[in-house]
Amino acid sequence: MVHAPDDIRPRPTATTSRAARRRLITRALLGNSRAANDPRTQLFHFEQEMVDQFAKNRLSSSIVVPVLVLVMGIAVGVVTDPLAAAAWGSLTLLSHSFVIKACRKFLQEEPGRLTLSTWRRRFVIRDTFYGLSWGIFPLLFPTDVGPELVAGLDIVRFATVVVVLSVGALLSSPIPAAAVGGTMPIAIAMAVVHMLDPTFFGVLVALCTMGAEIFFLYLTRHLYDQHAMSLGFRAEKDAIFAELEQAKAVSDEARRRAEASNMAKSQFLATMSHELRTPLNAILGFSEFMCTEMLGPIENSTYKEYLDDIHHSGEHLLKLINEILDLSRIEAGKRELNEHLISLVAIAEEARSLLDLKARQRDIEIAEVYDETMPRIVVDSQAIRQVALNLLSNALKFTPRGGEIIIKVGRTQSGGQYVSVRDNGPGIVKEEIPVVLSAFGQGSVSIKNAEQGTGLGIPIVQALIHLHGGNFTLRSQIGVGTEAIATLPAKRVVSAVTEEDAGRQLAMQSASRRAGRLRRSA
Repeated sequence: MVHAPDDIRPRPTATTSRAARRRLITRALLGNSRAANDPRTQLFHFEQEMVDQFAKNRLSSSIVVPVLVLVMGIAVGVVTDPLAAAAWGSLTLLSHSFVIKACRKFLQEEPGRLTLSTWRRRFVIRDTFYGLSWGIFPLLFPTDVGPELVAGLDIVRFATVVVVLSVGALLSSPIPAAAVGGTMPIAIAMAVVHMLDPTFFGVLVALCTMGAEIFFLYLTRHLYDQHAMSLGFRAEKDAIFAELEQAKAVSDEARRRAEASNMAKSQFLATMSHELRTPLNAILGFSEFMCTEMLGPIENSTYKEYLDDIHHSGEHLLKLINEILDLSRIEAGKRELNEHLISLVAIAEEARSLLDLKARQRDIEIAEVYDETMPRIVVDSQAIRQVALNLLSNALKFTPRGGEIIIKVGRTQSGGQYVSVRDNGPGIVKEEIPVVLSAFGQGSVSIKNAEQGTGLGIPIVQALIHLHGGNFTLRSQIGVGTEAIATLPAKRVVSAVTEEDAGRQLAMQSASRRAGRLRRSA
């Protein structure tokens, strides 16, 4: 159902803006745009925009039309009665100012005081008076002059009529009825003047004038439809933008909820890990106490095996809880770096010595390739030690008996430093590398060939390296082996300053962090 223009026009307050009106009109269009594809059908909901455009078009001619009237009035006054020319010019300028005044009042007035249909009628009536004043123009030219002057005056008159028709059609195209009222009187008057003397030339001029009128009215209708179509496209564009904004808002809300859920999960894991470690430490302590038979021997060998199983399972569970706690603290943003000046080579050597016994038990050789000339680096020593231990321990789990592990420490091309651990284990399928990098993720080949693990070692390494501003890379090839590379940025390498200056900078940073924590707690 199509409503009247007054129904779609709101009754706004004094603060109603044109943008708000446009949104209301857009919603009205979108509610009916699927009912018909004809732009003139959709245009019904854009009458406000059309009338606005008409008023703006007419205001743009507020200077051009008076200049044209003045020039033609002087020209007519030279060849005929000056008083008649002055009267015609005054009447035309008066009707033109009548239209301009209405257009300014419409654009300045609050919408809603008068209905849109009333304004349309006003513009059509005033444009008709304006057209009637131009309709007098062809009647001003004299007929009792020589043949040569008559021909010249006919050319000037016809050219002026064509100019008036074209300007009127273009300016009044948003309201076709106003275009008809503003151009039809002068076209009819021109045709009647030449039909009074039915010569071949007169009839030809009359036909050309009416043909020009028909052509410009057709052009007016075409501009009307094009403008309606452009308004429809603009409404669709505004609707698409609104949908995009709504989708973005929904996406932002979903992301916020996901982040909140992830934060709650991390906080829950951290809290539960603390709660679980207390009874678990008691279980480990008592089981170890009983395994050593400090209060007397355990005569039943089966019980002793059970105690060993309890102790080993408790150690495995404690390791899992510690890893969950470390990862949850990092994800919750509660893991702060306690930075010191250390040697990356010393960290790697320490990790190798701690796992050397386990490597010898499995007949695995650990080769070391170190750049002994590297400067020291500013990092969290505990975090980097955990990185080196996790990488080396992970390589030991995946390396078969009699295999080889190569641990490298060196410089990057950008001036940073890296720790690389490479094994000759079964490797990882390329498609499963993202799974391995995720929490609790394990590759299919790893599950079949390696010792049981938690799947948190690599994610913890990745999180700690990213916390330092570095990068973690995992390269693997099935049947060849895997290489894990932890890279630290060049800005952490102490090269351009002395170690004493670096120490003072670290002390100042620590004091600043403590002050910030005190302010937040306050």
